[in-house]
Amino acid sequence: MTTEDLLATCWTTAGDAAPGRPDQRSPLTLRERVEAAGSAGYKGFGLLYADLVEAERPYGLSGIRSLFEDNGLVHIELELLTDWWADGAPRAASDAVRLELLRAAEALGARHLKIGPDVENRPWELDLWAEEFAALAAQADGVGARLGIEFLPWSNLKTVHDGLRLVEAAGHPAGGLIIDVWHTERAHTPPADLASVPASRIVGVELNDADSEVIGTLFEDTVRRRRLCGEGSFDLTGIISALRTAGWTGPWGVEILSDTHRALPVREAAEAAYRTAATVLK
Repeated sequence: MTTEDLLATCWTTAGDAAPGRPDQRSPLTLRERVEAAGSAGYKGFGLLYADLVEAERPYGLSGIRSLFEDNGLVHIELELLTDWWADGAPRAASDAVRLELLRAAEALGARHLKIGPDVENRPWELDLWAEEFAALAAQADGVGARLGIEFLPWSNLKTVHDGLRLVEAAGHPAGGLIIDVWHTERAHTPPADLASVPASRIVGVELNDADSEVIGTLFEDTVRRRRLCGEGSFDLTGIISALRTAGWTGPWGVEILSDTHRALPVREAAEAAYRTAATVLK
């Protein structure tokens, strides 16, 4: 249906799991999820840190890598590191996760690591964040991966322009952006703005859709009511065209988060997300 590779981001195959819950771990085994993704046609797979820890117990990192390879999944994304800019106890906890993600990225041959901004939107200093981001990008580069930060419209990095300002200030070639189209649409960023993002600064792209009106908070809307590609209000044709103009050729992430999606059997969920994303890419 498409010659471009698709990557099933972590929530797309997680089943009844979601951001914001006390325990974000998927109730499904990694094998169930990976086999569902491979069967649907994906060439990439995203794994949340909590699920990585859970999967390493029975499989080991070498077993996880073999599972990916056996199912044709060659683009691996690991997430999500937060508080990488902080100090005190939050930073200590973040650094422990950082070390584990870097270790796993090297062992799994991960394509990139995803990190987050400050979702509490507190005052922040660009110079400090740029320094910390550059250091982390260098560490990711050292294990053969790139570093991507995902901007969120309720965070301190609300738009693609905010995110680009940070990664350009950091200046490390391994650092860049994760562009989730839900976040660009909810921030009212026109597709034309995406066409001007330097290709070297795009680490990942995530496709999805949604209704025109936000219900509840932005966080509630993004976690509970995303739609499959082509089933909402987004100008996905224009967005994809703009990203291709910028130089992006994939892998295209597919990130579907909704109450409806979580209730589906994982193979059905993975196939529906793949099919609809491949259709809009065609």
